[in-house]
Amino acid sequence: MKYIVVTGGVMSGLGKGITMASIGRILKNRGYKIVPIKIDPYINIDAGTMNPYQHGEVYVLGDGAEVDLDLGHYERFMDVELGREHNITTGIVYSAVIERERKGEYLGQTVQIIPHVTNEIKGRIRSVAAKSGADICLVEIGGTVGDIESMPFLESVRQMQGEENGNDFLFVHVTLVPFTTLKEQKTKPTQHSVKALRELGLQPDIIVCRGKETLKEDVKTKIAMFCNVKKEAVVSAPDTEDIYEVPLLLEKEGIFSYISEKMQLEQPKEDNEWLRMVERRKSCSDKEFFIAIVGKYAELEDSYLSIKEAIKHAATELGCRVETKWIEAEDLEACEKDVGSFFQDVRGILVPGGFGVRGAEGKIKAIEYVRENKIPFLGLCFGFQLAVIEAARNVAKLKDANSSELCETPHPVIDLLEEQKEVVEKGGTMRLGDYEVFIRGDTLAKKAYGKKKIVERHRHRYEVNPAYIERIEREGAVFSGTDRSGTRMEILELSQEKHPFFLATQFHPEFKSRPNKPSPPFKAFLEACLQVQKFC
Repeated sequence: MKYIVVTGGVMSGLGKGITMASIGRILKNRGYKIVPIKIDPYINIDAGTMNPYQHGEVYVLGDGAEVDLDLGHYERFMDVELGREHNITTGIVYSAVIERERKGEYLGQTVQIIPHVTNEIKGRIRSVAAKSGADICLVEIGGTVGDIESMPFLESVRQMQGEENGNDFLFVHVTLVPFTTLKEQKTKPTQHSVKALRELGLQPDIIVCRGKETLKEDVKTKIAMFCNVKKEAVVSAPDTEDIYEVPLLLEKEGIFSYISEKMQLEQPKEDNEWLRMVERRKSCSDKEFFIAIVGKYAELEDSYLSIKEAIKHAATELGCRVETKWIEAEDLEACEKDVGSFFQDVRGILVPGGFGVRGAEGKIKAIEYVRENKIPFLGLCFGFQLAVIEAARNVAKLKDANSSELCETPHPVIDLLEEQKEVVEKGGTMRLGDYEVFIRGDTLAKKAYGKKKIVERHRHRYEVNPAYIERIEREGAVFSGTDRSGTRMEILELSQEKHPFFLATQFHPEFKSRPNKPSPPFKAFLEACLQVQKFC
């Protein structure tokens, strides 16, 4: 097994995840089987309880793990299916070590960071790598070099490097090269970052330098000299308009040539599918339009990162360019006049997932507007539940219909199923990960997917109340997708006689969208938007 470890310095948010995902894509293009691992130094067991304002969206894997959004980048770039073992946090590691200690597995030893915690970390990395059958394991260590919480993980990979063959281990360090007002690229932050890394016993093999513009040659030379790497190992990674260009940019900088030389890799083949996809994206400029996303975290677009990417994937497939207008649900909630002023320049409206009462009524206003004005609509998870509430209130005339998650209501059209209530009282959690969905024939959903059985990822607890299904469908709505038992509603749509495109899913189709394999609901939604003859 060969290992590539990606670390970061100077500041967070530089793009370690995109860098590692891009290296993985480059290696996959060359025919190598790769397996990624994300290490998050926070003490949380997983990202499930984190506020999206702090960490961006919570990404859900097929086995139900709630993880950092970087694993979404890995899945999209590398086109792999990951599980909970691919995300290691401080909370997971310390919980395992404490449990072992309580069971007496350390035979009375004083349990310490070294060797017990570091052995746990190394064991987890090697276990995932071995089970995957991959050629190369990529490991991203979150946070910034110098952070106290990252120390055990950096020490673990330092030990691993000494335990592996020299050509089987490689360090990539991502740093910032700021651009001053005097148009000068400053190397000092990179020098200090690498110095901090070397003080921990780690010498980077490759330094990826982030900045607004391409590194000048003399700046590369200076970084190489002060950071003890070859000049060809200093890789310029300037800002790009499209993150999917990054693998091509790094390839052009010679990163694969350096990796293959250092790790003694052959170059068995070269797949240009990714290049063709990027070229298609660049050519999508003639047909451009806006869609609106009505969310409660619209100030931080990373809260809906997978949705943004799924829109890109579908737009590329359809040869169009889509711009997103972000609308705060609370602004709609506070609007006492016609909400149409928020949507004057859009061709479609998307209501994403979310939890809690804040902004819910604003989203319902948006859903009512799209239904009445026959604007293409896509609802996701909570957006699906709110679409059910809107239909119950305004179509089925069930006054004050709502979700029991949000308030006391005489008509809990969204509620816990009877078998769930006991489980939740005992501490049960949400419905997470992959579940089968069965689709009715002759429906929008069937047309979008082209098949009757699909598997999509979920992240919710509340369901459509079976007691209200017949009443809602009697008024023209259609629950076109259910689980195998037929008791859990998965897809809501309006017949095309009533609306050109109105589709909402209890699941999150955005999590399975890929650059070359767009999500069917997103593609169908944008197709409907393209058919709108004029702006709403």
